[in-house]
Amino acid sequence: MSKFLWVFFMSSFCFAQSAKAKAKAYIAEKSYVKAQQEMTSFLTENSEDNEAIELLGDAYGHQEKWDQAIAQYEKLKDKEPNNADYQYKYGGALGMKALSISKLKALGIIGDVKRAFLKAAELDPNHIDARWALVELYVSLPGIVGGSNSKALKYANELQKLSKVDGYLAKGYVYEHDDEPELAEKHYKLAIKVGGSVTCYEKLTNFYQTHNKADEAIDNIQKAHEKHQRNAMYYQIGKVCADYNIQLDKGEKCLKAYLINYSSKDGVPKAWAYYRLAQIYKHKKDKEEALKWIDKAITSLPKIKVFKEEKDNISML
Repeated sequence: MSKFLWVFFMSSFCFAQSAKAKAKAYIAEKSYVKAQQEMTSFLTENSEDNEAIELLGDAYGHQEKWDQAIAQYEKLKDKEPNNADYQYKYGGALGMKALSISKLKALGIIGDVKRAFLKAAELDPNHIDARWALVELYVSLPGIVGGSNSKALKYANELQKLSKVDGYLAKGYVYEHDDEPELAEKHYKLAIKVGGSVTCYEKLTNFYQTHNKADEAIDNIQKAHEKHQRNAMYYQIGKVCADYNIQLDKGEKCLKAYLINYSSKDGVPKAWAYYRLAQIYKHKKDKEEALKWIDKAITSLPKIKVFKEEKDNISML
């Protein structure tokens, strides 16, 4: 190979790697438009680069531009029909589109969603995400269009063989939607026992809240906090106390601890903690304190409608 051709080849290779590396970095920092622009430009000269096509699809997906994401993943699926990840991403983008349109229109694409997920699961017996997608799909669909709790449990069992934690969580999800709360609670607790991640605790907490078991929800969040020591859990306890008008002293203490230890990593802005404190003082019939905290919430985030509505409620005490 001549020196010129070698230099040309290497410079082209480096450019390709640099462009895709930039797109990945943009996606990691949630600069999805920049990632889209980077890959759109790159693909004008490299239209067959699968990794670039996938990155462009990912950039569209993060922006909820489902039609554009579908188009990119469909190219990949058609080029490599035996690639499980491409089938899964194609089905996922279609599924998200189905959620964003009318139920009548969604019926026309549900079959394609199911086929893509089934194909992904068939191609890769270890594909956890595809099996989770099938569990959620079969649970959410009405029976008349293919929904089936028994089929959902089939894939939950497959998940359990791959990952006990995922299997228990999936079974909890199926049983919860099949109106079998005792079995759902049992499996969520098994997930905590085996895995003990924040997600495991969150699933059980959400279950308790859905079934109006506020005291159990608070107890579960406390156990999660003891294990993981996350400041955001103080907010979650305060929120449940405020929403259900229970254990108000504990809720007040936890919300104030959340504010003292607050950092941007906690996710929930301080204004929402102010709002929850205002609710707690409203429940305690302490109008002065309630107004103080709701005013702080409104000052911090003046466009939040529920804050102003809460101030009206407090003013009527």
